[in-house]
Amino acid sequence: MTLAPILLFVYNRPDHVKRGIESLLANSLAKDSELYIYSDAAKDADAQPAVDEVRQFIHTIQGFKRIYYIERTENWGLARSIIDGVTTRINQHGRVIVLEDDLVVAPYFLQFMNDALETYQDEENVCHIQACDFTQDPTLPDTFLIKWTGSWGWATWKRAWQLFNPNGQELLDELIRRRLTHRFDFNGKYGYTRMLRRQIEGKNNSWAIRWNASLFLADKLSLNVGKSLIQNEGFDGSGTNCGSGNLYASDLWMKPLPVIKIQPIQENEEARNAFVRYYARTNSFLAKAFRRVRRTLRGDFGK
Repeated sequence: MTLAPILLFVYNRPDHVKRGIESLLANSLAKDSELYIYSDAAKDADAQPAVDEVRQFIHTIQGFKRIYYIERTENWGLARSIIDGVTTRINQHGRVIVLEDDLVVAPYFLQFMNDALETYQDEENVCHIQACDFTQDPTLPDTFLIKWTGSWGWATWKRAWQLFNPNGQELLDELIRRRLTHRFDFNGKYGYTRMLRRQIEGKNNSWAIRWNASLFLADKLSLNVGKSLIQNEGFDGSGTNCGSGNLYASDLWMKPLPVIKIQPIQENEEARNAFVRYYARTNSFLAKAFRRVRRTLRGDFGK
């Protein structure tokens, strides 16, 4: 099995990067894996000291087969950096594993991702692997197929990345034309269409919503997990795109997670319904109002 390179995107959170690297090194396959670290430049003077600290730390990392450093000389932002990084390395290697600096991985994360990349490499209808589960729904199987792509600890192949359409307006127009927005939004329970509209309007710069829509419109599937191999620590108020709180908390599965090819290759409707239930519970008006009051009471304003 050819191990996929790991692409790690970092910015100005040295403590998060250190915890993420420590967790990666606990994977037995780390020593045989190539690591590409993409370090974005500071967008202003206030961010510079933390960016410098991150860059100083990443050059002390050992324990991987080989480490490559891509240090931007200007601030690219996460979307541009990920799109460029994934495109470049996937054309070079044919497959990639992608992480951001606020993710902690389980000890068998790399084994699972590489096993899944190998198992589904020739399955044209499976285009994405997602290793994080935040629903904590006990009805989910260990692995399942769904038309939805998560962006926290994921992997893909060159054949799949060729389907990525960076033009949000084209994606939105097609979703509307084919009357798919309701299903794209998990039966209207979560505003993925709204997120895409906001990307078009320049109110967010999400690459992930465009990747999600690209595969959804192409009728492609993602292999997801019911036992999380990723924990997102970015909801501590430190991230650009994450507020605080434990809305997307997950418990790391610390044991091996076998990859057994699913047959037939089709969406698991029961798993989709689990996501519908999750979003119905967490994204309702009352749930959001309760979280806002709770944040206000503890002085967590604007997050």
